[in-house]
Amino acid sequence: MVSLSNQTRFSFHPNNLFVSQNSRLRISGVNFPRKIKVKITCFAAERSRQEKQKKKSQSQSTSDAEAGVDPVGFLTRLGIADRIFAQFLRERHKALKDLKDEILKRHFDFRDLASGFELLGMHRHMEHRVDFMDWGPGARYGAIIGDFNGWSPTENAAREGLFGHDDFGYWFIILEDKLREGEEPDELYFQQYNYVDDYDKGDSGVSADEIFQKANDEYWEPGEDRFIKNRFEVPAKLYEQMFGPNSPQTLEELRDIPDAEMRYKQWKEEHKNDPPSNLPPCDIIDKGQGKPYDIFNVVTSPEWTKKFYEKKPPIPYWLETRKGRKAWLKKYIPAVPHGSKYRLYFNTPDGPLERVPAWATYVQPEDEGKQAYAIHWEPSPEAAYKWKNSKPKVPKSLRIYECHVGISGSEAKISTFEEFTKKVLPHVKRAGYNAIQLIGIPEHKDYFTVGYRVTNFFAASSRYGTPDDFKRLVDEAHGLGLLVFLDIVHSYAAADQMAGLSLFDGSNDCYFHYGKRGHHKHWGTRMFKYGDLDVLHFLISNLNWWITEYQVDGYQFHSLASMIYTHNGFASFNNDLDDYCNQYVDRDALMYLILANEILHVLHPNIITIAEDATYYPGLCEPVSQGGLGFDYYVNLSASEMWVSLLDSVPDNEWSMSKIVSTLVANKEYANKMVSYAENHNQSISGGRSFAEILFGGVGNGSPGGKELLDRGVSLHKMIRLITFTSGGRAYLNFMGNEFGHPERVEFPTQSNNFSFSLANRRWDLLESGVHHHLFSFDKELMDLDKGKGILSRGLPSIHHVNDANMVISFSRGPFLFIFNFHPSNSYEKYDVGVEEAGEYTMILNSDEVKYGGQGLVTEDQYLQRSISKRIDGQRNCLEVFLPSRTAQVYKLTRILRI
Repeated sequence: MVSLSNQTRFSFHPNNLFVSQNSRLRISGVNFPRKIKVKITCFAAERSRQEKQKKKSQSQSTSDAEAGVDPVGFLTRLGIADRIFAQFLRERHKALKDLKDEILKRHFDFRDLASGFELLGMHRHMEHRVDFMDWGPGARYGAIIGDFNGWSPTENAAREGLFGHDDFGYWFIILEDKLREGEEPDELYFQQYNYVDDYDKGDSGVSADEIFQKANDEYWEPGEDRFIKNRFEVPAKLYEQMFGPNSPQTLEELRDIPDAEMRYKQWKEEHKNDPPSNLPPCDIIDKGQGKPYDIFNVVTSPEWTKKFYEKKPPIPYWLETRKGRKAWLKKYIPAVPHGSKYRLYFNTPDGPLERVPAWATYVQPEDEGKQAYAIHWEPSPEAAYKWKNSKPKVPKSLRIYECHVGISGSEAKISTFEEFTKKVLPHVKRAGYNAIQLIGIPEHKDYFTVGYRVTNFFAASSRYGTPDDFKRLVDEAHGLGLLVFLDIVHSYAAADQMAGLSLFDGSNDCYFHYGKRGHHKHWGTRMFKYGDLDVLHFLISNLNWWITEYQVDGYQFHSLASMIYTHNGFASFNNDLDDYCNQYVDRDALMYLILANEILHVLHPNIITIAEDATYYPGLCEPVSQGGLGFDYYVNLSASEMWVSLLDSVPDNEWSMSKIVSTLVANKEYANKMVSYAENHNQSISGGRSFAEILFGGVGNGSPGGKELLDRGVSLHKMIRLITFTSGGRAYLNFMGNEFGHPERVEFPTQSNNFSFSLANRRWDLLESGVHHHLFSFDKELMDLDKGKGILSRGLPSIHHVNDANMVISFSRGPFLFIFNFHPSNSYEKYDVGVEEAGEYTMILNSDEVKYGGQGLVTEDQYLQRSISKRIDGQRNCLEVFLPSRTAQVYKLTRILRI
């Protein structure tokens, strides 16, 4: 009998399942002498070792160069010579390689690192049970409590060292289905059932013995199953041939065993007249003759080898033993029924804790004084949502409609996924956008946080509906040709303990940094420990989860400055590269972002990642191989701040055209990867006001000066959006409702407003009449400029006219010419604007048209302009155009004239 010592532990880590953590197993009755190695190092040996290390380093550098990897590649390309920052990039690259090596010691590959949700959390196992796994290294005892076991902390538990807790801190709990009264246990110990896939198969009533007999009859050829049926025949006969019928029974009686080659040749000689089927399909050649040891080469028959490799394993017969869902429901009561409520129970050095599992996929946050709990979501195959539409192709340019599901309705309440799908998605399609970006989707306990203090990272917020409701939303969006992006928050987490990850296992450093480092300096949120492999496993798996489970098409990574710097971005920057590599930079956070982008783009080549970073960290959108972070786009946060500043505090006649242009096209090297927006949710939600509220909120035609104020507001609203849209990169973003000038800010229900929902909605009723209808028509025309004419994908704008005195800006983009007159009072009868190509230019968009709420001052005969041979703005030709004050015009070259 072989027994394992009590010191032997088995790992339940998701990537080392049932792997021994001891280097040796102790077997009772046999002692293995311990060998002690003594290392003696001389100078020559040490020098040799250093030379080998140097060659290894050079070899790695050579392999990087061959793979096109240059840790400072983007600095070289941009002609930036900064020795300190370049050294930081090289050290970060080396640290990233070391991190990858550490990851591959724990995980099979990087897909495995990104797929923790396949094991962690609660999953139905095919062998009529439910498996649960979660991470809590600081706990001493773990159990699942729920309404299915009377919230008992002892019925479904796993103790450390009893196949329930590994050395990495992962807890594994098995919840067996209960056998119904009167039912017999399965004849197969490892009987499997089809619950979802092929759930209607396996209920034929054929027994396992009949299937195995069928396998023996059909799979094995005559004679092949001989040793399968009689597995001890070979060793028994060999033993009898070696020692005779009265064989020795003890080591003393055994004495010396004859030479193996001699015995084999003797046996072969005795059976040379036997049929070929009785002889082994191999031969043994001894190459160790004349030596004190034997070297054997085993040569097999080519025919037998080919036949062996061509024979497929009998998996279909094994799969045939699986029974169907009906048979399972007839025999068993599910251990955890669909819709069950549950929590994770930990016993810690500080006492017992109840937590919502970190990998839970459906959670009811704390509500009306009730403690938060997870919900087991396992609908029947007939009721589960089935995907109908495939993902749209990634367009050349992005027109993103930013949304918040909860405030998307007209009523003073929290709207649902279902209402959003029916009412908002058709509007987005009608408005001409090709993508939606959803904020506040991952579960968050406090509604007023807009969703930025996430408590449960794998769960879609239950206040909006079920997981299947969210799947339906994404599927319908895809059916309308809309991509779906999530605003993902991995830069911090809610500090909530009962529903979130803070003090999850009783320790203060499970997912987060310990001490002050683990808390955001201004927001009170918790800061992730990005250098921990298990935290990386959690976060990268979370990114892969939303793509795999909900088919989302990309992410905007929220507030990167909070995670990249230990000061959380709240520090003054000197426009020096030292700010991006000093002691306040979290290198682990940067490596996490690089890993996330690398892994996502390999697993999902069409995924889109967008960086929101107020500090514009160098290399945000550079390839990882060239020292960048690997994002596809970055958000130009400066533009909206500029517009708010101008509208709030600068008189109209003092606006600087040079400042507007420099802000809108701030970073020419990466302008093509810029997401531009005039206003997003920050202007409406984060204690601010929408542009419409600033410009004409509360203004009516009957109020003193109301007509003039309204005309000003409408004109500037259109011009700001037009110049922001057309001067940026290949992506543009707008927050829900701002396209028609939503007149009110967003204010979530809080104690300060008596938990009122009056401003936590959208006034869709304004769309069909008055100034809001005009603004919506103009915004739709903007989207059509890109949808029909590809404005955003035509390369970067060529800005050739910026006149601060006249307050006029003009630029071209392909065959299109854009002219803006921001002057509050001056109109220009014949304003010269340079154009490179001689020809006829037709006005295709005029912000002053009556249908857009304008004055209609430009007559129809002025829509066609012919160029004049006159050098203006460095261009060979020019147009003389009529420019009313506070108007914008878009021309297209429709005919080229050869002179």
